[in-house]
Amino acid sequence: MIHNDVLRRLRYALAINDTAAISIFKLVNYDMDVDYLHAVMKREGEEGYLPCRDKIIALFLDGLIIKNRGRQEGQIPQELGPKERLSNNEVLRKIRIAMSYKDDDMIAVLKLADFRISKGELSAFFRKPDHRNYKPAGDQVVRNVLQGMVKKYRPDSSGIGRSAQTDIKRPTKNMSDENRPNDSKLNKGKPNGNNSHTNKSRVSSSMTSKVERAASQSANNEAQIGKKQTNTSVWGELPAKKR
Repeated sequence: MIHNDVLRRLRYALAINDTAAISIFKLVNYDMDVDYLHAVMKREGEEGYLPCRDKIIALFLDGLIIKNRGRQEGQIPQELGPKERLSNNEVLRKIRIAMSYKDDDMIAVLKLADFRISKGELSAFFRKPDHRNYKPAGDQVVRNVLQGMVKKYRPDSSGIGRSAQTDIKRPTKNMSDENRPNDSKLNKGKPNGNNSHTNKSRVSSSMTSKVERAASQSANNEAQIGKKQTNTSVWGELPAKKR
């Protein structure tokens, strides 16, 4: 799987902003340049895109392990050499260690992404390459693990604002005479003809008021959700991004 996608999806799932990402790289003694960080966060084809090297994604995952699990005495993070590659299996292994996932946890995360897998199939990904039961992990497995993590840690990350706005019934503009409310129905049982105009005004005012209140509530909900997603992560509050 393209390492840019792994880095971007993992950061999104765990709500890791630029400040937190740079601090994670520092844990493995790597000074990440913010401009390069932004470049590898872009999608292929976007202006300024740079491929994320195997060394970079490996350092980030190792830093995430130290961030979540603590540093083990006597162990120094090893950087990948120029010709060394990080396989999907290694990406899964490092994510598993960083998040303290057991087999059942991994299976549950994959299930959130509607991906079913048995313990036997899962364990094959974590065997040594020379083991007879070893199985290379495909891009689909890594992609679904990351998607499952998004659903696990950010269940309200998508669809809320749109669904809330969809529920608002907006008044029809430029209504033709055929679609206008029938005056006789609005004024049924009312001897005074002036009541028809009054009733229609009340109906229109009530509808407008409900729409305005619903729109205001939807905007407030989206603002609160966006605030939480930007400044929080699975390990606590993150510093706000400098403007």
